[in-house]
Amino acid sequence: MQFPKPTVEQYFRTYNIGDFTISKDEKRLIFSSNLNGSMNLWAIDFPNNYPYQFSHKEENCNFIKMDPENRFVLAGFDHDGDENYQIYALPPEGGIPQPLITGDKTDKFYFAKLTKDGKKLYYMTSKDNPSFLNTRVRDLETGEDILLHEGEKRTTYLLAVSDEGNHHVFMQIFANTYMTAHVKSGEEWLSLTPDPEKVHVVSNPVFVDETTIFFVTNYEEEFDYLAKYDLEKRSISRVVSVDKQSIKAIEWDKQKEIFYLVTENGVQDELYRYEVKTKQLEKLSSPIDIIDKIQVADSSTVYILGKSATIPVNIFRTQDSKSWEQLTNNQVLGVSRDEMVEPEVVTYSSFDGMEIEALLFKAKPDYDNGHMIFWPHGGPQYGERKFFRSMFQCFLNRGYSIFAPNFRGSTGYGAAFTKLVERDWGEGPRLDCVAGIEWLFEQKITDRDHLFLVGGSYGGYMTLLLAGRHPEYFKACVDIFGPSNLFTFIESVPDHWKPMMEQWLGHPERDKERLTKDSPITYLDQMVKPMFVIQGANDPRVVKEESDQIVAALREKGRDVSYLVLEDEGHGFSKKENEIKVYQQMLEFLEKHQ
Repeated sequence: MQFPKPTVEQYFRTYNIGDFTISKDEKRLIFSSNLNGSMNLWAIDFPNNYPYQFSHKEENCNFIKMDPENRFVLAGFDHDGDENYQIYALPPEGGIPQPLITGDKTDKFYFAKLTKDGKKLYYMTSKDNPSFLNTRVRDLETGEDILLHEGEKRTTYLLAVSDEGNHHVFMQIFANTYMTAHVKSGEEWLSLTPDPEKVHVVSNPVFVDETTIFFVTNYEEEFDYLAKYDLEKRSISRVVSVDKQSIKAIEWDKQKEIFYLVTENGVQDELYRYEVKTKQLEKLSSPIDIIDKIQVADSSTVYILGKSATIPVNIFRTQDSKSWEQLTNNQVLGVSRDEMVEPEVVTYSSFDGMEIEALLFKAKPDYDNGHMIFWPHGGPQYGERKFFRSMFQCFLNRGYSIFAPNFRGSTGYGAAFTKLVERDWGEGPRLDCVAGIEWLFEQKITDRDHLFLVGGSYGGYMTLLLAGRHPEYFKACVDIFGPSNLFTFIESVPDHWKPMMEQWLGHPERDKERLTKDSPITYLDQMVKPMFVIQGANDPRVVKEESDQIVAALREKGRDVSYLVLEDEGHGFSKKENEIKVYQQMLEFLEKHQ
């Protein structure tokens, strides 16, 4: 029998897994997923591997926490993608989430820690302090809720609490590349690093006992390493690093006194085990290229959530750190890994000689339609890596090759490289993109008559900017919720982002000339190629007005602009039907302009 090529819908019938947790006895796994088309909590009761619905909320979830005594489950849900997460509780066997710590629809409540006896909940909230956040603690038995710390000057998050509750680690955010951490011990505030005035990052603090904190930092280094702070001696020491790789996550195995380290190595992650007593570092195998979360159970079994370019997000576990068992079976409907495309990792020289790494996905010869999509990633302090994108594999199956550069500002290449985008959104990164396009032409991989431009978030911004400043390169462009005017963008971001906007992007008055130059809306006259703009009505990061204004301005000039607004989405697609609709229309748009 002859069967047709896979449909668009088949690629998007893969589901998302946003978070997971394992019960103390390891008999139940709970994860957030859109298995039924909208985000809900699902569970697996071992030894069975059949998932069943655990909650009905149909909203994005940002954390899941099980009570150690199995009396309840906590989770955070927003509303239609608005990212105003609030805290709910569920019965131990699941059900309808009940409001636990909630407020007005604009208030945000972020989970920090549940004590080991399950009696106290630490959380941060924008209520009464939208710019800097307050930290509070709720006694779940008495209902008493007290203010632990009032954020001031900078957005502040509680990252760790000692088991006895005597010490708290707080992080202050100045920029994505400048995050300091202090431990509050009684009335004392102690910096985890020698000089908090130096630009560096601190993350992932872990109390291994009441007075010893391990954490990740790049203090005075290019790449993040594991460090230790001794509260009794008031001293910091370097523990272990991995050459030219940044540690992005750590997990402590208390029983064996082992740290599991997840590192960024360019476009993929690596997994290591570090024994504290012997100081031995061992690289481990991993079933996927990108690890989103790692959790170690009391039995020392390791659970990870992750994906690869041809493997959708799944949950795995290992008991010996060698062989992995896949616990979920998320796959592309009716499409094998062999039918999908693994990317080539390539490098090219930019305008100033800087080497830029990129992923090149080549459509298989039987499907190749001769066209290529240039994809600037979001962030901008992020990176395009070897992870599964339904859009990529679907469009490759339709014959479009894809080129995704990690321009300056991307993560995974050291602190200095990541900082290069700060206060320079539209010059260096843009020229890196232009150099990548020229490289594609020089290598005869594509040409001006066969190149499309597609990007989302910062990638949407770069799409608009390239469309305005370099229209001659592209046949047509797709902007997915990208900022169009940096002045209005600065004013409209969430309140707790605003304290870092000057460092990240610039000041509307002091940097007026540069922000004008770097705003896509400045180049309306040159923005002549057909464009498709996609926007979530509830997007809190890039508000709908950013897309409204560019669409209205282009239509006033008589340009060919299609506009799709999703009324029940935010900065992304939480509902499967919306996601499918978006990419079906995007394919139709590209086919129309081939």
